[in-house]
Amino acid sequence: MATGISRAQDAGSLIKEGQQLSAQKKYTEATEKYKSALTIEPENTRANYELAFTLFASGKGTEGIPYIEKAIKGNSSVQLTAASYSLLGSIYGNANQFLKAIAAYKNGIKTDSTNQRIYYNLGIVQYRSKQYPDAEQSFISAIKRDSADAGSVRMYALATFHQNKRADALLGFSRFLQLEPNSARSKEAFGNLQNILQRGTLQAEAGYQPTATVKAEAFAQNKAITKILAGFMTRKYASPTALLTAQLKELFTAFGSKYKFADYYYKLSQTDNLPTFARVISQSSFPENAKWIQDNAAKVGELNKWAKETRVQ
Repeated sequence: MATGISRAQDAGSLIKEGQQLSAQKKYTEATEKYKSALTIEPENTRANYELAFTLFASGKGTEGIPYIEKAIKGNSSVQLTAASYSLLGSIYGNANQFLKAIAAYKNGIKTDSTNQRIYYNLGIVQYRSKQYPDAEQSFISAIKRDSADAGSVRMYALATFHQNKRADALLGFSRFLQLEPNSARSKEAFGNLQNILQRGTLQAEAGYQPTATVKAEAFAQNKAITKILAGFMTRKYASPTALLTAQLKELFTAFGSKYKFADYYYKLSQTDNLPTFARVISQSSFPENAKWIQDNAAKVGELNKWAKETRVQ
């Protein structure tokens, strides 16, 4: 009995040493520690998982597949099993084996349906393989589990944008820019938002063939946006921000609660916070608005207070 306990302690110590080395990005040394632990306990699920994770982090993901499969088979922890499936999905995804990656992520979700990150990772692989409707639904599931995750919201917006569902995309980009208004990703998102507002065209994408249902929904959304924004062709505004505010006011009001995030932004459009919102989401592209935000902390605070008190649906 004492010998068994000693061996378990030895394996546990080696795993801890490996984790410390991996955190320092000393992957070769960490790999050696985990392999030594597995020499003592070949079926140790934590050692198998950590070894696979370290191999993945060091760019040798496919070498970790046998170890992660052992971790899945020998594990009774829901969280670690889900994490193992997620890691397996990431390994396959990096190897461009998308069908295997999707299957792994779906198994992870079956194991732990509360794991927000697996839905996000699944959506990424579906997006990369141009399964945009499926990706959209995966990102919606991720957002339901964390409505403030900017990455999931951004990818939801991009998935709908690639389907040419421009009302969904406009609302998604608006939400992302509210969560992350001042980054390199923000500049790209605001450019996509402007493309929608200016009724730009979306080039046909090689390898993607939308279904009849998607085409019909995209046509209906684009027709609605064109109608709502028609009057702006002849109106004059004092600044790009004033134009943006007016356009968003018209769209958010007209959308009502028809689309995802629509009810939230309809409520915003009925408040005095909308002009501040327009400045916040455009600050990455309109330098004058970045300065305005610095000079008007009270108004930004009012917007943030409203956002904190209003449920995102």
